[in-house]
Amino acid sequence: MKATKTNMPIKTLQVRVRDRHAALLSRMAFEVNQVWNLANEASYEAWHVPVPEVGYIQGVWRSAFDIQKDILPIRKARGFILPSHTVQQVVAEHAARRRQFKTSKLRWRASSGSRRALGWIPFKKGSAKWVNGQVRFAGHYFRVWDSYDLADYEFRAGSFVQDARGRWYFSVSVEYQPNATPSRKAVGVDLGLKDTATCSDGTKLEAGRFYRGLEDALGKAQRANKPHRVQAIHAKIRNRRKDAI
Repeated sequence: MKATKTNMPIKTLQVRVRDRHAALLSRMAFEVNQVWNLANEASYEAWHVPVPEVGYIQGVWRSAFDIQKDILPIRKARGFILPSHTVQQVVAEHAARRRQFKTSKLRWRASSGSRRALGWIPFKKGSAKWVNGQVRFAGHYFRVWDSYDLADYEFRAGSFVQDARGRWYFSVSVEYQPNATPSRKAVGVDLGLKDTATCSDGTKLEAGRFYRGLEDALGKAQRANKPHRVQAIHAKIRNRRKDAI
């Protein structure tokens, strides 16, 4: 019997992962970068074929499936702890971005230095599950601050992502049943600068000054050359914007 496709809306939930798992996730993120760079090299070399007489000629535009067949054996040889489905997801994402930007080579993902790429570990639907109050992925269990009652949802595709301060988050898309809301009369909204918006019924949404309260602290941290403190203050400003939205 075929499964019927549901029309339930999709939303993305993001919760923070406990810091004790940072080392393991960082290793997986390093391997993700290696897979991305291998796919980058393979796609570029296939498209730019060197010929001594004329330089380079147009070659073959390799698909994600072709590159996956080359990289999966390398994964075993190098002893990656990344599961094969995550390797496939990384290569598929690389191919999608190549098609989007119409180029045979994208930016390399560096694991260190000033151009370091933030950690990113994608997974497919069914790869991550909620087991005994923890997220199970690739045979490992990750404890998170569960602020959404994740046990009530069925996980779809998602990823582990890292922010500028090195903190890890579990981000996953889920289906949900929206609450029925009673019908209301239409309300006009006038966007402004002094106030974020003024409604036709007289309600005003005050403009949020997200950084004014932290402006002095941010300036002191920047003058004292404290990059970690600057990152923390910027994160507070970003969180205030999210809360206001």
